[in-house]
Amino acid sequence: MSHTFAFLRLTAREGGWQPLHSALTSHLAPASIWGTFHGLFGVGSNELIAVTVGDDDVVDASIETARNLDVVHVDALMLKPTARPKSADPLTREGLYVFRFLDVHNADIDEIASLSAQAWQTFESPDEYQAEAQALFCQRDRSEVRGRMLLLTWYDGLNSWQTSREPPAEAAALFQRRRTLTSGSIAYATRLVT
Repeated sequence: MSHTFAFLRLTAREGGWQPLHSALTSHLAPASIWGTFHGLFGVGSNELIAVTVGDDDVVDASIETARNLDVVHVDALMLKPTARPKSADPLTREGLYVFRFLDVHNADIDEIASLSAQAWQTFESPDEYQAEAQALFCQRDRSEVRGRMLLLTWYDGLNSWQTSREPPAEAAALFQRRRTLTSGSIAYATRLVT
């Protein structure tokens, strides 16, 4: 897929995330919103996470639009999909969405994507929990030695997230190999704004 995605984490000057959501959705065109999320853990009550999608120029403009809203701060990361998503269709499924940032060497991105895609085949199939990887992004600019990847995983709820910490053995082995290619990670638990 040739689309570019932008991860935006906006901090409102006052109030909660709801006014940010209204302002962003009414001013963002021509960029499309792939998903907007409010925080459960690790995200402030005055913060909104948005993922936009479009051509490079359109997504770059979405970052400027976000910075011109009534915000204190905007964190932005330009992204390209690796193993997923396969389309730019907006997310619609209710549930828990966990954003996990991985610190990586850019030279390892293709291997990390391959290991992830293999692991998902068994990770997503158990009857004990419901989980599905929605995206594994790398930074658009991979010219530096080190970079970040963003994994977004959907769960039907916190119980599934907890149970999935012990995935099937095949997935666990592949995830362990992936961990050896990362120097750290941080995760944020969110809900999709529908």
